[in-house]
Amino acid sequence: MENIAKGVFGEVSLTKVAGLFSDKSQAEATATALLRMPGMVPAQVRVLGPQDAKMSRRDIFGRNLEPEQHGIFKTLLITHGIFGLLGAAAGVLLFLWLYHNGQPMVAGSPRLAFGAIVGFATAFGLMLGGLITIRPDHVWLIASVRSSLKKNKWAVIVHPVDSAQTSAASELLRKDGAEILKTL
Repeated sequence: MENIAKGVFGEVSLTKVAGLFSDKSQAEATATALLRMPGMVPAQVRVLGPQDAKMSRRDIFGRNLEPEQHGIFKTLLITHGIFGLLGAAAGVLLFLWLYHNGQPMVAGSPRLAFGAIVGFATAFGLMLGGLITIRPDHVWLIASVRSSLKKNKWAVIVHPVDSAQTSAASELLRKDGAEILKTL
């Protein structure tokens, strides 16, 4: 399943893990421990504090929580292409099924029915691609982290590249007493 997801998304890190801490020293110590994990590089771990809650949305979202901006654009193109085509294919199959079963509206005006059914199915596929691109799970995590920072907490954000790193990072954050937030 992980390989399929990596084919659909243009980002290297599909999951985000955040650990929320009450004090700066614990957050920084955990970040240092995370960087000692096998395969973890400095770009994958970020520490944010209460002062970061005052940053503009573009700064905090763009650089610290969503560092792969080029990957997001690639995801947009891939998901819209794949799901638009899947929607069109589903529309063609639905049209053929309705036509061969003698549905009167389709049989009476097949060209118009074909255009409407395939057009709407393609539009729904493109909307699904858009929903996947905006990643509602990431929006929730970003809003939760921002809210915690405003309450004078510290956050360690981890961008693991595979499920093994995700599990190891989550376990380390949990062991260090962090409140864990994780995307899908």
